[in-house]
Amino acid sequence: MSELLPAFITQLIEGTKLMVTEEQISAKLKEYIDPYLQTDLVDAKVLKKVGIDGDTVNLDLVFGYPINGYEATLSAALNEKLTTLDGVSQVTCNVSHKVVSHAAQKGVKHIDGVKNIIAVASGKGGVGKSTVAANLALALSADGAKVGMLDADIYGPSQPRMLGVSGQPKSGDGNSLEPMMSYHIQSMSIGYLIDEETPMIWRGPMVTQALEQLLKDTKWEELDYLIIDLPPGTGDTQLTLAQKIPVSGAVIITTPQDISLLDARKGLKMFEKVQVPVLGIVENMSIHICSNCGHEEHIFGEGGGVSLADEQDVDFLGSLPLDKRIREDADNGKPTVVADPDGAITKRYRDIGRHIVAKLSKQSKDYSAKFPSIKIVQ
Repeated sequence: MSELLPAFITQLIEGTKLMVTEEQISAKLKEYIDPYLQTDLVDAKVLKKVGIDGDTVNLDLVFGYPINGYEATLSAALNEKLTTLDGVSQVTCNVSHKVVSHAAQKGVKHIDGVKNIIAVASGKGGVGKSTVAANLALALSADGAKVGMLDADIYGPSQPRMLGVSGQPKSGDGNSLEPMMSYHIQSMSIGYLIDEETPMIWRGPMVTQALEQLLKDTKWEELDYLIIDLPPGTGDTQLTLAQKIPVSGAVIITTPQDISLLDARKGLKMFEKVQVPVLGIVENMSIHICSNCGHEEHIFGEGGGVSLADEQDVDFLGSLPLDKRIREDADNGKPTVVADPDGAITKRYRDIGRHIVAKLSKQSKDYSAKFPSIKIVQ
């Protein structure tokens, strides 16, 4: 039939068939729930622009958290979703991210060069908190964020060894310290300033003063996220953090064991009392898989992290296995995210990292750094 029609009429009919509207595209996109934001891309204000060129749809998407390792999966999912619309045969996604500063405790001054501070904490020692903190920092960096690590454990600093860094930080002006660099992340620790075997025999006030100096006297360079590896417990360091350091959110590390959960609950309550949002709970050493036979065993119990998250109405961010490779990699100064970037354990760290910063991206923004300081001169 079409062979009998004039060419321009055939083109007009076919063009009409191919026409799709921006409203149809937006409605279809609302059916896709981002696994990290836990809402659709339209309501999350990630969708910035829709372009229609014949049967091709062009999407401009700007996320509030880094997603370098998630782009391909996202683009494939959106292509599959939108090509079900009549008139759409191809979808191109221009995906980028822009991390902004988010609100912290009221009355606490912003840290120059740092957009967001995330505290990684545990109620008790021995749950693998420092190892998780190091791998999460590296996971965020791998996803495209500018990341720093502050080792706040003055008595037992472990980040220098885990990050494979030795030597002392330099000072260009004699007043501030240059952060140490390792695997593209900036870091600072008391461990860089003392011998590894020298014990820190200090009282509480000296510890808190050292923590403040390490944070504020380091010349951090435009960090999207500064991860603070806290010592276990709810003592002086945690109180200083709450009163004097602008923390955008906290992550609680626990194991499934009842004793660990008991102390993790205390840590969570502490952050609630000082008005620091808890971004979620990570369950470490969740399951052991035998390297010889593949048998799975819940050595420290099962489901404790999920139960605690449900009980306290916070997000469960994910679980990590009890695997000797994680310990070996950390001891060798090359954490698993770097040592095995495409491995299954690394994928878990990166997934948990995205859940953390996606949750943070939904919080109120911090505009304090944009306001000028006002001085009254008499």
